Amino acid sequence: MAALIYQIFSSSALLSLGLYHLICTTRNHLKSPREYVAKPYHPLPFSSSSNRLLKYLQLYLLILCLFIALVHQLLVSSDADPLLKGRTPVHRFTSLQAAAVLFCFLILSIALLVSDATSLLPLPPDLFFAVASAIFFLQYSVSSSSAAVQTSDLQAKCDSVAARISVLSSALCLVLAFQPRLFVVDAGLGASICLQGLWALQTGLSLYVDAFIPEGCHKLLDVVSGVEGSTKCDLEDSKLRAVAILDLVFVLHVLLVLLIFIVVYAAVARTVGTRNRFGSYEALPTAASDSNHIQMKAMTGTQA
Repeated sequence: MAALIYQIFSSSALLSLGLYHLICTTRNHLKSPREYVAKPYHPLPFSSSSNRLLKYLQLYLLILCLFIALVHQLLVSSDADPLLKGRTPVHRFTSLQAAAVLFCFLILSIALLVSDATSLLPLPPDLFFAVASAIFFLQYSVSSSSAAVQTSDLQAKCDSVAARISVLSSALCLVLAFQPRLFVVDAGLGASICLQGLWALQTGLSLYVDAFIPEGCHKLLDVVSGVEGSTKCDLEDSKLRAVAILDLVFVLHVLLVLLIFIVVYAAVARTVGTRNRFGSYEALPTAASDSNHIQMKAMTGTQA
């Protein structure tokens, strides 16, 4: 149950972060497409410079969520799995590696807060995206290593897919470090974070909820839930079927993220107004009236 709660918590945090980034990125682009530049974080639209709590609310919540996830990983690294291998060094090391990645994200978030709130640590956006790209790639490496040593076939598949999403986020951050004016890449980064959140939820459901465990697979008895993966497939056909189902579900999640992006773009465009995308055309009627005025003066001179 604790593992499922953590997966739901991770999913909610990642979905909220990705959706907020997607909304703010789209809003900034529609308001001024020619001056658009990707930003590491976006203050609340209604926050003022004097209200520091609202201005940095996103960073405060991000730091809090990362701290909770870090503590959880450190606690999980000491859990036992008596039916499988007990307190195995493999499980402890993979959990500590995941904790190290979370600690890197936590340090980066704190550095971003200090950089924006004070003058002690000037951190340019391109450097932030470059460091974020490196940490996402480290997350990809840790997830791939975890998938290679998992005793659960379903857990290994879930970790493998999570690794692919992490390397996608890494590539998008790297592009933004060199080309910060690319709206498509910045929006893709927000969408990839949303996808990570959806897949975290899917991982929790596929491993720890009986109704979502594929047919032919089951949770082992007397195994502490969530440690080293407690869901196994007895037959090879059941394993292949479960992997195929997870691949199909991943495609559905990608389509859902695409739908979310379309809905967000349409809603923000309706709110901001499409006229800002192409500039103002208020000068055209004035030019037309000036032309009519000149023609009237010419006709008056002719009649005189």
